[in-house]
Amino acid sequence: MGSISPNSSAEATHPLATKRGKHRRYPPEVSILLVLVGIALLIEALGWIVIGQSFLANPQRLTIMILQVSVVGIIAIGVTQVIITGGIDLSSGSVVGMTAMIAASFAQSAAWSRALYPSLTDLPAIVPIAIGLGVGLAAGTINGLLIAYTKIPPFIATLGMFVSARGVAKWYTNGQPVSGLSEQFAFIGTKAWPVIVFLAVAVIFHIALRYTRYGKFTYAIGANVQAARVSGINVERHLVKVYAIAGLLSGLAAIVTAARAQTAQAGMGVGYELDAIAAAVIGGVSLAGGVGRITGTVIGTIILGTMTSGFTFLRIDAFYQEIVKGIIIVAAVVVDVYRNNKKRR
Repeated sequence: MGSISPNSSAEATHPLATKRGKHRRYPPEVSILLVLVGIALLIEALGWIVIGQSFLANPQRLTIMILQVSVVGIIAIGVTQVIITGGIDLSSGSVVGMTAMIAASFAQSAAWSRALYPSLTDLPAIVPIAIGLGVGLAAGTINGLLIAYTKIPPFIATLGMFVSARGVAKWYTNGQPVSGLSEQFAFIGTKAWPVIVFLAVAVIFHIALRYTRYGKFTYAIGANVQAARVSGINVERHLVKVYAIAGLLSGLAAIVTAARAQTAQAGMGVGYELDAIAAAVIGGVSLAGGVGRITGTVIGTIILGTMTSGFTFLRIDAFYQEIVKGIIIVAAVVVDVYRNNKKRR
C-alpha cells in the first residue's frame, strides 16, 4: 500500500519502457531529432535558393539561437513535469515578468541615480537571486495548493496566476522599468552562462524523473491518478511539489532574462508560457499525462529556436512565423492523440 509495484500502470507508462513484445522500439527522441534535422536542412536549402546564403555555416547565428532558447527551455522543463501529471501551467510567462521586476529591484547598483530602493543597492548577487527564486517558488506553490486542495482545474488556477502575476509586475514599479543592475548580477546572463544553466537544469530533472521516486510518482499521477492514490502516493502533496518546481524554474528563467538584458520590465516573459508548452508538446510530452521526457523537451526547445532563427534568416515576416508555429503545435497534438488512440486499440 505504501509503494508502487514494478508492474503498476505508472511503470508501464514510464519512458524506460522500450520494448513491445519481442520487438525493440527506438527511443521517441530519435523521431524528434529527425524532425529537428529535417527542419534545419529545409531552412539551409531555402537559404541557398532564396537569399544565396548558408544557415548552418554561421556559428555566431547558431550560438545566438541557443542563447535565446535557453530561457524558454528552463521554463519548459518545469512545464514538462506539470503536463506529465496531467496538468497545465499558463502562468509561467507572467511569473517571469513579476519575478524579474522584484529580483532586479534588489540587484541595482548604487551608481544608478533612479534606484528603486537606494538603501538596498549594491547587494551581493546572491540576495536578488534568492529573492527571485523565492518569488517564483511562492507563485508555483500557490498554483499547486489551489489545484491540489481546492480541486480547481489547472487551466483556471494558472490562468488566475497568469493575470495576477502580470498585475503585480506592473504595480510593483508603477509600470516603470528597473535598470542599472550590478555587474555581479548581470554576469549570470553573459557569455554561455544561460546555456550552462539550461543544460544543468535539464540534467538534474532528467535524472529526477527517470531514476527517483519523485519521477515515478509524477508519471504515476499522470497515468492514472486513482491508481496512484491507491498505491499510497499522497497525490495532493506531490502536485504541490511539481507546481512549486515549475514556479521555481520560472523564477530562475526570470533571473537569467533580467541579467541578460541588464534591465527588467513588466512585459518580460510575454508568450513564454505558450512557447514552453509548445516545446514540451513538440518534444513528445503527452497532454493526456503520464508520458514525456526531459530530453525530448530539450530537443523541442531547439526545434522552436531553429524555426524562429530560420524564419528570421529567410526574412519571413513575424506573423507568418506565428502561423507556422501554431500549425506545428496542432500537428504535434494530433500525432499525440493518434498515438494514444492507437494504444487504446
